[in-house]
Amino acid sequence: MSRVQLALNVADLDASIEFYTKLFGTEPAKVREGYANFAIANPPLKLVLFTGMGEPGSLNHIGVEVDDVEAVGAMIARATELGIEQEIQEDVSCCFAVQDKTWVKGPENDWEFYYVKGDAPAMTCGVDATAAGWSSEAADAGTATAAAPSTCC
Repeated sequence: MSRVQLALNVADLDASIEFYTKLFGTEPAKVREGYANFAIANPPLKLVLFTGMGEPGSLNHIGVEVDDVEAVGAMIARATELGIEQEIQEDVSCCFAVQDKTWVKGPENDWEFYYVKGDAPAMTCGVDATAAGWSSEAADAGTATAAAPSTCC
């Protein structure tokens, strides 16, 4: 099931986690320093919270989490066919996850279409996960090593 992703900048991660847990009736799927995400079933939503990444209360970014790598490829092909500018990233680390994605360039906001392949040990974004030793298998097994966090998601 694909779902829209809404990433928000928050001032107080703990208070935000408490609020969104109550609001949507679900615990976060992942919590790390300065970061949390919720995989909400109803409505289908991937809610991501960041601290220290922008003005609290503002939109960080928007996207669509898709079901598989093929769905990312389909979006890449569609954007290419439509002549829409995009930035394609394969096997990259972003937001504590190894992902394949494309950033489709909109007039005011870019949209991230992505598939999560596995966990990653750090917040860094755009890092070649394989070169960093963060293959989805290594990250999930806990054998990956972390690098300094980035503020680019």
